[in-house]
Amino acid sequence: MSIRTTKLKIIKFSKDFLLASRLLQILQPFNNLFGFIYNFNLLTSWVHKNKKANLLTNDFYRPIRHYDDRLKSFVAIADHYQLHDTPVCYLEFGVASGNSFKWWLQQCRHSSSRFYGFDTFEGLPESWGVFNKGDMHSPIPEVNDNRASFYKGIFQDTLNGFLDENGSSIRNTRKLIHMDADLFSATLFALSQLYPFLQKGDIIMFDEFNVYDHEFMAYRLFTECFYINLKPISAQNNFYHAAFEVV
Repeated sequence: MSIRTTKLKIIKFSKDFLLASRLLQILQPFNNLFGFIYNFNLLTSWVHKNKKANLLTNDFYRPIRHYDDRLKSFVAIADHYQLHDTPVCYLEFGVASGNSFKWWLQQCRHSSSRFYGFDTFEGLPESWGVFNKGDMHSPIPEVNDNRASFYKGIFQDTLNGFLDENGSSIRNTRKLIHMDADLFSATLFALSQLYPFLQKGDIIMFDEFNVYDHEFMAYRLFTECFYINLKPISAQNNFYHAAFEVV
């Protein structure tokens, strides 16, 4: 009997024994703790591996988070990739009051650029951290620009129909994707549906990237399951806001 066969038998026996005996259920009260330790360690390892990358912006050693510092990333990305007068397709998931949406709308001036905002506009569809379902609700922003469109509802109900209608037009335009939905479920769904339309040079920004069990977990599963290479290009607030280029 080979060593490999022996190992397989041991693994099979151990798995069957644990399933039949339910022995590990005594640890069930600690599931959340184990999940936190595992996922937070993955995040910590990723951050320390990438903190010295050649980034456009990086304040890893800054001890206090300043949320508005994400604008430094916006400015650096817009300038470095010359997005001001280049046609872009901007997609934002989690528009809320539209501050970042309006910023990019003003900065990307090309008449052929298009801006699409997705949000329930009725608040979070599920609880997130200290926020309850329904928190962060905001009406659809008032925007006086015919290049902009908004889609109200959860992404699972709105995104696929949008892609059916607009997929061919956005596929070959540089995409600037802003993931600001906070939730793991919403972020992973949007990324997975956008995958067939991504091209090299597209940019994906995450607004709460270092939340270990939501946007970071969605990023990790997306890149692992779809074998897609996202190169970090910018970070603020210890990777709370992080941006990547499809390579």
